[in-house]
Amino acid sequence: MPRYPLSRRTLNLAARTIRAHRKNTGSRWRRLDPAAQALLVLVHLYKGEPFAQVAAGFGVGTTTAWRYVHETTALLAAQAPTLEQGLRRARRKGWAYVIVDGTLIACDPLAADRPFYSGKHKQHGMNIQVVAAPGGEPLWTSWSLPGAVHDTQAARVWKIAERIETAGLIGLGDKGYVGLSEAVFCPFKGRGKAQWKKNANSEHTKLRSPGERAIAQLKQWAILRRLRCCPNRAGQITRAVLILQLREAR
Repeated sequence: MPRYPLSRRTLNLAARTIRAHRKNTGSRWRRLDPAAQALLVLVHLYKGEPFAQVAAGFGVGTTTAWRYVHETTALLAAQAPTLEQGLRRARRKGWAYVIVDGTLIACDPLAADRPFYSGKHKQHGMNIQVVAAPGGEPLWTSWSLPGAVHDTQAARVWKIAERIETAGLIGLGDKGYVGLSEAVFCPFKGRGKAQWKKNANSEHTKLRSPGERAIAQLKQWAILRRLRCCPNRAGQITRAVLILQLREAR
């Protein structure tokens, strides 16, 4: 089995989660012990390897590998922080603002593909909203919406602006969030802007750009570059990756 650039603490988190679940459910003997199951899941998520390939590497059937991954991602996603928890952490750290951003988790074209096609990204996928720390650490990720949903609409669905305002913080968003709320500051749009607006946009970019690393960190996990499963699982998988990435970054 090849080595992967993930820390032992990340493997231990996944293994402890599986071990606790088996104990709570009184699960009987499994083909793989919790540590091996955890490693199988991490290989699938980090490398994006298909179930058949991962199953062969661990000496189990494809259906078993599929079941292990589905079970573990659900357990990990359940541990992911809520938006309120992420914002409380921002307050404790003394951060004055958070970064609001959206990304598309690409997927293969579907028969009924219109709701899943993002005109912005020119591909099919699912819309995921991300709130990040000023330095680029992801604090929260949303569940998924079809890729055709605009970032502003998605932010309204998840009540991101209202929750940021309630937490006593402000958000910085790109031009895709213009008109969302006074709690989320966005760049000025249009040509021929006054110099003060250009200066404001420049400062906005300087503050916001480090936070954009949050999405890059999540997409280090190859599974989030293109899903080859039901697109409605995008939110659960992203939240499972979030909790693993937070552990990996410690």
